[in-house]
Amino acid sequence: MKSKTVIVTGASTGIGKAITQFFLEKGAHVIMNASGREMLEATFRELGQPAAARIIPGDVSLKSTGEELVAAALDAFGSLDVLINNAGVFASKPFLEVQESDLDRFLRVNLKGTFFTTQAAIKAMLSRDGGAVINIGTVLADHAIGGFPASAPVASKGAIHALTRQLAAEFGKQQIRVNTIAPGIIRTPLQTKIGVENADTLAGLHLLHRIGEGNHVAETAWMLANNTFITGATIPVDGGHTAGHHF
Repeated sequence: MKSKTVIVTGASTGIGKAITQFFLEKGAHVIMNASGREMLEATFRELGQPAAARIIPGDVSLKSTGEELVAAALDAFGSLDVLINNAGVFASKPFLEVQESDLDRFLRVNLKGTFFTTQAAIKAMLSRDGGAVINIGTVLADHAIGGFPASAPVASKGAIHALTRQLAAEFGKQQIRVNTIAPGIIRTPLQTKIGVENADTLAGLHLLHRIGEGNHVAETAWMLANNTFITGATIPVDGGHTAGHHF
């Protein structure tokens, strides 16, 4: 991956931060994006202000942000090889209480952000010898939990799973690979935001009876960035959540 250029959205915290750090350690150039400038700058400093990284704050729900990220990659490093659509929002709310504004928010950030950032990236990749798009979905799109109502965000993430397969079909001949990682419960600040004070209490949802760490997703993203014969796949990184349950 040396000399390859990667865009990571939602890079300031959680899974995105872990992916950014992992790819930098492997020698990649990284364009780091997040909606909040202050937290993005703090993460950049925490990582040692690497010369191989650039920070571009911006809201991915705006089509212009994706275009800006791609332009920054080409300007700074001369190529765009991998896009990792990690930025997203998630919150639990019972279906009958979901407001139009709630659904709009999830569709705008999760789906629209992924859709148009990918559009900008693929346009750049078509002028080269292909590339890789890696989306971050959710295991809940394929394995629902009745006790955790999250219809709006799950619907937006499920659309990303479908988009993954469609784009893999449309651009496979151009050697552009599109895949999704579907994480289970991962130890990130998101857990606290959605009301889970101790993520380890959810370990029983996984056959491995432990929750995942950010590096588990990062390692899978690295594999998908490098393996040139995987496309159209949704890969669960979920400790066995989709395979079965403990009783």
